[in-house]
Amino acid sequence: MRGLIVLAGIVPLVAGCGTGTTSADENAAAANYRPPTVTSRLDFGGSIERRFHRLDKDGDDRLVRDELPPRLRGAFDRYDADGNGSLNSDEWGKLMLDRFDRMDANRDGTVTSEERDAARAAARAARAATGGAASAGS
Repeated sequence: MRGLIVLAGIVPLVAGCGTGTTSADENAAAANYRPPTVTSRLDFGGSIERRFHRLDKDGDDRLVRDELPPRLRGAFDRYDADGNGSLNSDEWGKLMLDRFDRMDANRDGTVTSEERDAARAAARAARAATGGAASAGS
């Protein structure tokens, strides 16, 4: 009988647990939360080639200005080292690693989400100040 009374007291407690339909991800999204990240130069380097091939729409192993995102087009001429009107994977890699190094404010070989956000805010401010002429490669 005593066990039945204890069980009767526990059942409502357990039944009340987990009845909410809001997941942790939904709560984070509602609070505009983005978990902090740290990207090493080595990890970033690994993504450079994947991005190069994703942007290379015609598969000719070179990027022409029109294949670049608009914010990177301003850097095109500076990184087209051989002047052939396209970026090969080495030229693209230099552009992207220079971009990483500019974001790495404390020069520790990693870019934290705070450093990335600060670099993006500075780039947006520079573009706004120049009417959109500043680029990620500047």
